[in-house]
Amino acid sequence: MRVVIAEDLFLLRDGLTRMLQAHGMTVVQAVETGPELLAAVAAGAPDVLVVDVRLPPTFTDEGLRAALEARRGAPGLPVLVLSQYVEPLYARELLADGTGGIGYLLKDRVMDSTQFVDAVRRVAAGGTAMDPEVIARLLTHNSGNGAVASLSPREREVLGLMAEGRSNAAVAQQLVITERAVAKHTASIFLRLGLQPSDDDNRRVLAVLAYLNR
Repeated sequence: MRVVIAEDLFLLRDGLTRMLQAHGMTVVQAVETGPELLAAVAAGAPDVLVVDVRLPPTFTDEGLRAALEARRGAPGLPVLVLSQYVEPLYARELLADGTGGIGYLLKDRVMDSTQFVDAVRRVAAGGTAMDPEVIARLLTHNSGNGAVASLSPREREVLGLMAEGRSNAAVAQQLVITERAVAKHTASIFLRLGLQPSDDDNRRVLAVLAYLNR
């Protein structure tokens, strides 16, 4: 797997590089600015980008803007963005086109190498890896929506775990319930949200996130 990293802090950039390499991935370039990211994408045809939302010179949203521009040039290019804080607006912009692997993690999650590497692989494979705190904020934002408000507390838990990119088996393990119960909750969620059921986990998650993004 070929990865391009965009992170302005040298120690974190170096740490991410070493972590991914230790898990058998190839870091084709590790850069610190948006323009360098775009140049790396053009030169290296990476399988996935790992991008800090805030890059020089203003440290606002240069990383996100560069990632979105890279996706316009290579539709569906998997992108995992990292942020110090929960910023729903950035998550919504990342989710806007609903194509390709997408992820949004808080930097605290990077400290758990297993969780981080799993997120990179999931996004590279076309899946979704959304931070639980980001999902919670998106759900809260949509809590006034009649369909979301109609979900039971358990269904909201299942929806949040689905949005993180978890399979029915993983959801069942997390909530200590059977997979059959998860399937039942999932069917109810799709019915309440007016979404078409799907056995494809990635399409299912993207459909839910697209709904939350409305």
